[in-house]
Amino acid sequence: MKYLMFVAAILGCLRLSAQEEPPEWKNPSKSSLAYAEYRRKLTVPPYGLAKVKALIDKIPYKEDDSSPMENKDYLPLSLREKFTYHMIHAEISAQNCDVRPPIQDEDKKIFGQMADGMEESVWSDRQSKFLISNRDSVMALIKESVNRSKRMGANYKMAIVEINGREMIPFIIETYNKDQKDRDLLTLLMLLMKNNEYNPFMVSQSYRKLYGDNADYQSYIDYNKGNEDLIIKRATDYYNTIRK
Repeated sequence: MKYLMFVAAILGCLRLSAQEEPPEWKNPSKSSLAYAEYRRKLTVPPYGLAKVKALIDKIPYKEDDSSPMENKDYLPLSLREKFTYHMIHAEISAQNCDVRPPIQDEDKKIFGQMADGMEESVWSDRQSKFLISNRDSVMALIKESVNRSKRMGANYKMAIVEINGREMIPFIIETYNKDQKDRDLLTLLMLLMKNNEYNPFMVSQSYRKLYGDNADYQSYIDYNKGNEDLIIKRATDYYNTIRK
């Protein structure tokens, strides 16, 4: 049933799109497409994974585009199992029928917004409240999982923004420096500075370009050594102000 409803929603979007003149789109390069896929990958926590997946498969589709696990199944879950559930299943559908052109040279950019890895779904109020009220445990579980998998997926980065996990700045930098591949970790650092209104960042040229009046979801700065070093330095300076 959930599959049929998903297909119906996709067909509806396609019908809406067909009514408009298609734009002239250029296909991105192979390296750009590969990086786009890399940005959107999730990290799947191991905590009670088989049990949580089985419970997710039982969730009925609702007409209000929500798919919450019933309390009789959700409440008995341990904290770690609930963390797994929230990281792999967002309860609210936020499907967007807007046809967006593909991003060119995605692998050469540092974006102002992170990639959406949740397939156009968002956490419900219940899920957000769990993450925020258990933020210390959430940060500990993210660190534990990332140290095991050597990867901080899109869902983990989204969770850090959700809980304002600014205490994780050194860990984010450490994770990035291991291979310097995931530039959304740099985006995550900037979002933490932006959301906490760190003034040296708020008055910067980077902030104006990424989050100013003319910015959109594709706004970016070039990926180069200078911008990389500047983001890390600013984030480190910001962290040093909050740990005093």
